[in-house]
Amino acid sequence: MLLLEEEKRKLVESLWSKGIKDENVLKAIYDIPREKFISNALRKFAYDDNALPIECAQTISQPFTVAFMTQTLEVKPGDKILEIGTGSGYQAAVLNRLGADVYSVERIEKLYENALSLLSELDYKVNLKLDDGTLGWEENAPYDKIIVTAGAPDVPQHLLEQLITGGKLVIPVGDQDMQRLLVVTKTDAGIEKKYYDKFKFVPLIGEEGWKS
Repeated sequence: MLLLEEEKRKLVESLWSKGIKDENVLKAIYDIPREKFISNALRKFAYDDNALPIECAQTISQPFTVAFMTQTLEVKPGDKILEIGTGSGYQAAVLNRLGADVYSVERIEKLYENALSLLSELDYKVNLKLDDGTLGWEENAPYDKIIVTAGAPDVPQHLLEQLITGGKLVIPVGDQDMQRLLVVTKTDAGIEKKYYDKFKFVPLIGEEGWKS
C-alpha cells in the first residue's frame, strides 16, 4: 500500500511539472484507483504516465492527457458534462470526482458493460449509454461541457447542438494517426476555437466520425 501511495505521489508531481496546476484535478488523479481500470497483468504500470491497452483494441489514456483535457475543460461542481467514449470509465470517474453530473456514451458493448459494473462497484455516479457517441445523448441535452476521448475528423454537429451557449467542448481533431486538441467555446456569435498540442487517440467511430 505504501508503494502504491508513493507511485501516486510521483505521478502527481510529474503531472504538476508538465503544467497541470489545477489542484482539484491533481487530487482526483491521486484519489482514483487507476489500477482498477486496467487488467491485472498491467497493474504494475498503473501509475506510469503512459496510455495502456484495455479490451477491444482500445486504450486507457495517458494520465497527463486525462489531466490536461480535464484542466482545459475547467470542470466545476454541478457541471452537466457529456463524455463521448467511456472506454475503461477512468475519465468519467475523474469528472465525477470533481463533482460533475456525468453522462457518458460508449459504442462498444463489452466496454460499456465493464464500465457500468466497475463504476458502480467504486461508487462513481455516472450515467452510461450504449450508442453512437458522435450523435451525443440528446434526451439529456443541453450540456455545460462536452469531452470527446477519441480522435475525430471534425467536430460532430450533433455535439455542438447539444452544448449550451457559453459551454465548452474539448475534442481531438485530425487524421487517424495524430490529432490536435481543439477547445470549442460556443457563443451567441458562433464558436471560438483554440488548438493545443498534438495527441494520439483511438479513432472516433460513428455517423459523424470515422467509418468502422
